[in-house]
Amino acid sequence: MSTKTHLPPRDDAELAELLRDRGLRATSQRVVMHRLLRDRNRHVSAEDLLSEASDRLPGVSLPTVYATLELFEELGIVRRVNGGGGTLLWDTRSDTHHHMICRRCGRIEDMETPLDLERAHRSAARSGFQPDRAEVVVSGLCRNCQTASP
Repeated sequence: MSTKTHLPPRDDAELAELLRDRGLRATSQRVVMHRLLRDRNRHVSAEDLLSEASDRLPGVSLPTVYATLELFEELGIVRRVNGGGGTLLWDTRSDTHHHMICRRCGRIEDMETPLDLERAHRSAARSGFQPDRAEVVVSGLCRNCQTASP
């Protein structure tokens, strides 16, 4: 996984350049999925992205969507977020931040609290682990679930 921090591509040309720098092509699937992700400010599942991309990319498959998302993660365009309960989401915000996840409805929200996770990195390194990143995930009940009846 890449630890290089850079701004995600703003348009198709920047995406093509980023891919070309790594010896990859800017395929129609990659370009369309990047456009769909770029237009969002939320966490998205591969299934959601497949549903949205299907209109523009007839015949696109879920494995292609996952492969593209994994490539985008390596390029620093998206971040993988474990939504709990086996749900895997992709965050279009690639900068360092943390998450709050509702254990009832699965809602994920960004947490804007700066945290120093250097101790976690050092502890992992002392154990022989080479950390790429560390993040905090706070689990609990969102505001809506707190007020809803059980």
